[in-house]
Amino acid sequence: MLNQVVHAIKAPVTAGSSKVHDILKQVLDHAKTTGLVDQFCFCLEISGTSLISGSSNLLHAASEVCRASWLLVDALENFALNRNACTFPLDSFHCHLLAQLDIKDHDHGPFIGTGSDEIVEAVSKAFLKSKPMQIAIYYCLRQRVETVVSAGIQLLLRCCAYNGTIPIVLCGLPNSLPVTTVVSGGGDHTLVSEIFSILSLCTSSLNVDPETGEANSKGKLSHPQILISQSCLLLATIAQSFKSAGRNSAFFILTTSSKKQQSRILSLAHYFSSVNDMKTSFQPHCASAMLAFASILALENGASVESSIIEIAMPLIPRTATLFDHLKMSSKDECERGFTRANCTLSYWHGLKDGCVGLLESRLKYGGPLAIQQACAGGIPQLLFNMLGNNLPDVSAPATDVKNGCIGLSPTGVVWAISSISHCLPGGALTFRQILLRNEHVKLICDLVSDAHLRFIRSRVGPGPGMNGVRDITNAVIDLLAFPFVAVQNAPGLPSTSASVSSGSLLNMGSPGGRVTKEDTDTMKGIEENMGKYIKILLEVGVPVVILRCVDNLESKDTARAVAFLAKMTGHKPLAIQLVGKGLLEPARVRRLLDGSCPREVILDVLMIISDLARMDKVFYECIHKANILPLLKEFLTHDDPNVRAKACSAIGNMCRHSCYFYELLAAQNIITLLIDRCADSDKRTRKFACFAIGNAAYHNDLLYEELRRSIPQLANLLLSPEEDKTKANAAGALSNLVRNSSRLCEDIVSKGAMQALLKVVSEYSMVALNPTRKDSISESPLKIVLFALAKMCAHSPCRQLLRSSELFPVIVRLRQSSESAIVNYASVIYDKVSGA
Repeated sequence: MLNQVVHAIKAPVTAGSSKVHDILKQVLDHAKTTGLVDQFCFCLEISGTSLISGSSNLLHAASEVCRASWLLVDALENFALNRNACTFPLDSFHCHLLAQLDIKDHDHGPFIGTGSDEIVEAVSKAFLKSKPMQIAIYYCLRQRVETVVSAGIQLLLRCCAYNGTIPIVLCGLPNSLPVTTVVSGGGDHTLVSEIFSILSLCTSSLNVDPETGEANSKGKLSHPQILISQSCLLLATIAQSFKSAGRNSAFFILTTSSKKQQSRILSLAHYFSSVNDMKTSFQPHCASAMLAFASILALENGASVESSIIEIAMPLIPRTATLFDHLKMSSKDECERGFTRANCTLSYWHGLKDGCVGLLESRLKYGGPLAIQQACAGGIPQLLFNMLGNNLPDVSAPATDVKNGCIGLSPTGVVWAISSISHCLPGGALTFRQILLRNEHVKLICDLVSDAHLRFIRSRVGPGPGMNGVRDITNAVIDLLAFPFVAVQNAPGLPSTSASVSSGSLLNMGSPGGRVTKEDTDTMKGIEENMGKYIKILLEVGVPVVILRCVDNLESKDTARAVAFLAKMTGHKPLAIQLVGKGLLEPARVRRLLDGSCPREVILDVLMIISDLARMDKVFYECIHKANILPLLKEFLTHDDPNVRAKACSAIGNMCRHSCYFYELLAAQNIITLLIDRCADSDKRTRKFACFAIGNAAYHNDLLYEELRRSIPQLANLLLSPEEDKTKANAAGALSNLVRNSSRLCEDIVSKGAMQALLKVVSEYSMVALNPTRKDSISESPLKIVLFALAKMCAHSPCRQLLRSSELFPVIVRLRQSSESAIVNYASVIYDKVSGA
């Protein structure tokens, strides 16, 4: 009966179709409300229990139930398709359907209003709960009855798209396996292994004559291409689900056996590696094989365990020129070759061109400089921009036809397209200018992370869309737009102090900008010469605002790369002004990013943003104050992560750099006491920045001198300890500032051993200062700052008296003979003040 319902739904529309469809809807509604799917699952469980006991009596029943379950889902999906055509977010975005569709934030899938999501949910839950049901479906596939195999695969594909745990079970992995743990999956007697066996059967059924290229009609299967397509889409969905969850290894599907890896990779490549005809290349079975191959290969990006999978796969990927020819087909070309816009989708989750773009991305990622050069020379970047903008040449169809899916890219395909453009960027200065120095390109890329497009992605389920899809497309866009910042920061000899240390390392992970080296002189020259123009484009397009909105649209756990890009942009004043003006430091936004729900990298980058803004200009002080950051800084000074403590000290130091704006506020929050404690921190970087902050807290006036009194012995101790030269210089500078504005602390400076410690440092570094051949070494030592501090202290009588009586004073006298002019100057000032006292 369900089979007849499906045929009736798929039948051409006639005059009486409306009445027929009403009857069919009643049938489907009855099937849902009577709990038919629960009965199906129960039958599968009973059949599986029988199979486990060694009896195959119920295997035929299991096969029929499996087929009936799929027919029910298929009927509901097709009934929905008769009302609303399936579209991908990018297609709908370009035809401006968002307002008409009234998409809201929800967790419904592509079957909104049909109830098939309820059916898939019920089957998924039963499948995960019941081992006998899993066994029953496994044996249904092993029967090799074509209709049953097809039904089982289609049902599993829907379950995988709906529930991220299903792929784990299909690969025979433990349900509790940590995301970062890599083990062998897809071994013998797993459902994934059975899928590859089905592909082998399909290959033998095709039995293509290598000379004539014609298929042998004596094959075992009537429609092997259909099973190939369905099997490959299931494998692609499994791989994409793993990728979306952060499981980065093809071992989960291909096993750790090199023999099985090669066999399975070759079985997929067989369907597309020898294809040259463009119409054939986009037949569903061929396009699906491309997609499965690319999706599995994508698992190796970021894998923690090295494997030979890339080495096996790369020779099987078609040449860049071949991929270009396949992708450049316009909508008109597709129609002439027999394609309709409706069949530019392989499924609700997979676009016809996804696999081809995925293979291109892999070739660019792993093919080295030559692959990038070939792609750039062949016009690949512009082709991809045309695809993303729905601007392929010769598009003759009206704009409203876009809703039928003529672009052929799912959310996953869009991410691969953006990534492919990014991988072309190291191709030279000309490529950089052609890609990123064009307002329309930057605007197009920003549109892909607009609220409207992200809302559409978020509204769907599956491994490509949903909240993980929002994360993936946002990160891909950021890697593209951040390329010049990453490349400049990584280039040898260029200063990186204006960019967040943590964001640099984070964006370098898999980022094309991190692949730029000192040998890439043409690329680096192009970036350096045009960085100002690029920043101007970012401002004109409003990229800072776009990235701020991305942060708001992401889940807290996924904000790291977006905030890292904000940190990089903050290092450039024009971008910083726009960011702050558009709400970068809004209290609610800052609180969300620092409340502990975001990754540690986010906390470090936000602290770096505060530090960079404070160092850049005092005009930002008021905004920093309004962000209500001080209570959080107070907490971070005792954080268990030393990097956080160090960043907090640095931020406070820069907040005191230009004026005394924060002095009273720091005192009111009792932050100075904690800051002084950090001078004895177990982390050397924290000690260094604590000295820096104390020095600036004492620089502008003596308001905080009483609270800072306790820091004097701490600073003296650092001067006498085996610390970094920079830490000693910061400590000396802080002591200098403690006598800069009044003599209130002079007695403590003398009695707590601070001056003696400074003199000891002078003695240690004097030999280097008096050696003309060691001039470079002295410029890196703390000696100049120490002498400057002593010169300041000489303005106060107690300090002069100690210097005059010190046995180390003759060392300062001798330093007047140094070859370094600054040292001579400071030593002479000290000598004159002490001698004239």
